[in-house]
Amino acid sequence: VQLQAFGGGLVQAGGSLRLSCAASGIIFGINAMGWYRQAPGKQRELVAAMTTRGSTNYGDSVKGRFTISRDIPKNTVYLQMNSLKPEDTAVYYCNIGATGGRIYWGQGTQVTVSS
Repeated sequence: VQLQAFGGGLVQAGGSLRLSCAASGIIFGINAMGWYRQAPGKQRELVAAMTTRGSTNYGDSVKGRFTISRDIPKNTVYLQMNSLKPEDTAVYYCNIGATGGRIYWGQGTQVTVSS
């Protein structure tokens, strides 16, 4: 199973982007789907995550600006990013966690926000 992320790009500050991530195959026992990001010289950090029951968790820096959603039958997770800031510039990775400690990572998509 591979995760393919789409939707990154270059946007001006204040703009919006929508990321999507789809799994190439069927993943059984999904616990949560989410997005992480890593900026140059920084550690990878949680952006947003959603459990299969719909509970969400957001990083403090994106609360109120980003929204995570998912389509479980399609094994697809989305990230709507509004009011983007230059500090949101990073490579964004999608992530799926499943039972048995299985974790799947996407290849990353670059988001660049210009000031």
